[in-house]
Amino acid sequence: MVTDITLNPLLVIGPLICYDFNHIMKQDLLTISDKIFSSRLILGTGKFSSPLVMKHAIDASETEMVTVAMRRVDVTDSQDDFIESIDRTKISFLPNTSGARTAEEAVKLAKIARISGLSSWIKLEITPEPNYLLPDPIETLKAAQQLVKDGFTVLPYINADPILAKHLEEAGCAAVMPLASPIGSNQGIRVKELIQIIIEQSTVPVIIDAGLGRPSHAAEALELGADAVIVNTAIATAHDPILNASAFNLAVKAGRKAYLSGLPSEIRQASASSPFTSFLS
Repeated sequence: MVTDITLNPLLVIGPLICYDFNHIMKQDLLTISDKIFSSRLILGTGKFSSPLVMKHAIDASETEMVTVAMRRVDVTDSQDDFIESIDRTKISFLPNTSGARTAEEAVKLAKIARISGLSSWIKLEITPEPNYLLPDPIETLKAAQQLVKDGFTVLPYINADPILAKHLEEAGCAAVMPLASPIGSNQGIRVKELIQIIIEQSTVPVIIDAGLGRPSHAAEALELGADAVIVNTAIATAHDPILNASAFNLAVKAGRKAYLSGLPSEIRQASASSPFTSFLS
């Protein structure tokens, strides 16, 4: 979703004019449904070596939302190590329906999340194919329509399909989450042109989900105009997950600033960086 943001970054201090980066970032917030976030990095919580490492990675990432797989959380246990390790006064839970193979299974998991008090926000994932875990577009749309009707805030994980993204938006989804490449593959953005179309056409936030393996991949996603990214495997399986969480945090901020700057377009011919005439003349 391409946003038109009016910013006033200049501060006048005596005879000096200073650029106020903090002003820009405070003004530039991410809105999804009825929630506002200052961070554009959403963290997945699988694959960490321990709840403690996950907690420190969450802190280092400065995220304000984490995804939670319903199949790995004991919602009946208030002392569950996973739930206890996350400060819910600062971090929003986004339960996901990971493992669901049909719309019916996904709707059931979403209802469990809401009844348990975890959240009425749902990251909708339906992946019947076991080798590449590609989302099922037909079942995803079917489940999204039902969940929106039932009052859920739905964020669907999809292939980079602009037509499907539009159908889901029209169905009432709060955002769309196209994959960059197969989940957990660390390949980066392999469907750049399709993601650009989704961003251009969307009126809801576009969150790049799956396949981002390096901080530079996350920066690229934000440079394209994506509103946020979700990262799990790349951070959780790094030799130092906490340091890499911090790196992704910085990359997302850099990518967003670059996008807001109005990046120059690519050209085929060379263009001298030093002008033939002085700018002072």
